[in-house]
Amino acid sequence: MKVPLLDLKEQYKTIKKEILETAEELFESQYFILGPRVASLEKEIADYCFSKHAVGVSSGTDALLISLMAMDIGVKDTVITTPYTFFATAGSIARTGARPIFVDIDPKTYNISPECLESAIDSMSRTELERLKAVIPVHLYGQCADMAPILQICEKYDLVIIEDAAQAIGSEYRGKRAGSMGDFGCFSFFPSKNLGAFGDGGMVTTNSDDFYDKLCTLRAHGSHPKYYHKLIGGNFRLDAFQAAVVSIKLKYLDQWTEARQKNAKNYRALFKHADLEDVVQLPFEKEDRHIYNQFVIRVKERRDDLRGFLNDSGIGTEVYYPVPMHLQACFSDLNYKKGDFPQAEHAALHTVALPIYPELSDDQIEYVVENIKAFYLKKK
Repeated sequence: MKVPLLDLKEQYKTIKKEILETAEELFESQYFILGPRVASLEKEIADYCFSKHAVGVSSGTDALLISLMAMDIGVKDTVITTPYTFFATAGSIARTGARPIFVDIDPKTYNISPECLESAIDSMSRTELERLKAVIPVHLYGQCADMAPILQICEKYDLVIIEDAAQAIGSEYRGKRAGSMGDFGCFSFFPSKNLGAFGDGGMVTTNSDDFYDKLCTLRAHGSHPKYYHKLIGGNFRLDAFQAAVVSIKLKYLDQWTEARQKNAKNYRALFKHADLEDVVQLPFEKEDRHIYNQFVIRVKERRDDLRGFLNDSGIGTEVYYPVPMHLQACFSDLNYKKGDFPQAEHAALHTVALPIYPELSDDQIEYVVENIKAFYLKKK
């Protein structure tokens, strides 16, 4: 049996007719950059995320970058985030000229630890506090970070909050949607996301009228009106075709989320029946609505050998993320070292993502668990 990590072809079959009809209309219009399709999606995403505004941009990475630019964050500034995330989180900070500062994660949720965040800020000198401008919590794998204490800490120190919600559209924290709690919410429509385009795309949400206006200006080279540049922006525009695809998919997102949650529940029951609790730690559901962009388990030993065994059985897996940001070669000048963030480092060595996509069958899920059980029984 084959169980790929993700099977977008199955999803496409269900929406193919709508996609092709919409594509033909768009191609006939020859309106490809921004325009009514993008404006319509922006309203739909803002409503879905419980936010006042949304601004379509070229990628999830550019969503982070433009949010930092909107707050004039740059050289001599610092921004705190987690070392256990996709490169874009820290990379966007560095691209502005600012310095990333990392704090460790909660070992259960893998999200940034509010306790570590508070400790790091409390230990800063006055000069360091003056340079600190923002915090980027990451809602990893589809579950919101613990935002209440993060919001309190950032309010105390007058820090901007940029939510990296690239993996978490639709997830909730105490009745609030990801992307609606901070100053900015950043989303990715990379094809593998639970709401993916047919190429790159992203979105920034905000509840501020001023931030909204600035984001709109920055995404078009800082011009407003056209050819008049008060700011130095970039080419961060979302194209109309990607907006049309995401708009179609958004109608099915809650249905797909329910299927992911059902698959997660199925995994839990099968793992419990397999009596693997001593070797496999399942995802911890802490917040209101986990949307399972990934289903990530932690294993006590032989993670890479397990992946090889599953691959030989036709089962796709992935490691998010094998090298924490503080140990990446490009950040060596930050002077972090191995052992600085033990929870992030342990997660990098012991976690593995299993297939969780909506179209996954019960038989496929059972096959995955059976093979994990077979691996650990065989090795005993």
